Amino acid sequence: MNYHKDVYRIALTKVDGVGPLTAKLLISHLGSVEAVFAASSKELFKIDGVGSSVIKSLKSTSIFAEAQKEYEHCLKQGIKLLYYLDKDYPGRLKHFQDSPILLYHKGNNEINHKRTVGIVGTRSPSEYGKAMVEKIVEDLKPFDVIVVSGLAHGVDALAHRKAVTCQIPTYGIMGGGFEKIYPAANRSLANAMLKDGGIMTEFGYKSKPDREHFPMRNRLIAAMSDAVIVIESGKVGGSMITADLANQYNKDVFAVPGRNIDTKSVGCNKLIKQHQANLIESVADLSYIMGWNKAKEIQMTLALVDLKPEEQKIVDLLKAKGKLELDYLHYELEVPISELSTTLLGLEFKSVIRSSPGRTYELA
Repeated sequence: MNYHKDVYRIALTKVDGVGPLTAKLLISHLGSVEAVFAASSKELFKIDGVGSSVIKSLKSTSIFAEAQKEYEHCLKQGIKLLYYLDKDYPGRLKHFQDSPILLYHKGNNEINHKRTVGIVGTRSPSEYGKAMVEKIVEDLKPFDVIVVSGLAHGVDALAHRKAVTCQIPTYGIMGGGFEKIYPAANRSLANAMLKDGGIMTEFGYKSKPDREHFPMRNRLIAAMSDAVIVIESGKVGGSMITADLANQYNKDVFAVPGRNIDTKSVGCNKLIKQHQANLIESVADLSYIMGWNKAKEIQMTLALVDLKPEEQKIVDLLKAKGKLELDYLHYELEVPISELSTTLLGLEFKSVIRSSPGRTYELA
């Protein structure tokens, strides 16, 4: 039986033993999701890391009935499916090995915004924490950003709500499926976010917000953000996991300091003390470290430099999107890595761009 391409994609996410890494391995070897399911057991056995249990799961017909139902739910609810090889898939996620092959998305389509800021923190902020969330989000308005968070109680919800009030696009990354927005208290907030932003998850329609889903959700917040701000956190918890992941992904991490007697500031103070986060007291600190206050200087520099056509394309992309990875530039410009590296080196010599750890580039 032939199914819609999205049914095949949903089905692959439901195969036991197949996570993002194995799914991408299968697709890269066989060319498409449809080809993965059409492949013989003999062909599948030739792929390293694919064993008999995975092959047995791939040959099960029951997952297609489940995938078809899920696809129909998405159509009825206006949920868009974002496949990792599509251009509208979040570009900041695309090149991370553990990024999902499929995302469920509802809302506006401007996910690939030039600047994204993740805001995370405790589920029970103090009055100081609440005030800092409100002030930071409000002061982000002139910088044309998207605010990303986890739609949880506390700092997450405060950040989303303030962003809606300030008409700043905001995205909530969920730890469960769309059938039941969690927590239920934030359903009306989630609906309000759809106008300028949206909600997104890697979990199927009926998936429950299980405990093990939240660290997975946190990695998406970290990967989708150019900068992650932690506003009040204990020594351990979801916010600290997100900060750690952001550091692993070569993202800029910021933490709001607090008094050493405040239990809700222990995590933030630890991040700053161990040089795992920049200290942030206001958005001015963020804009300075991110180089966002240098826009006029950059325009003046570019006006004085004679750029070749291939250099201009890179500069235009960095102006539009901000800091980008080499792989993303390669994907967008469709230029061989060797050729692209030579052009990037030339732009660095001209002091037009600068490179950062993790093979990332931004305007100097």
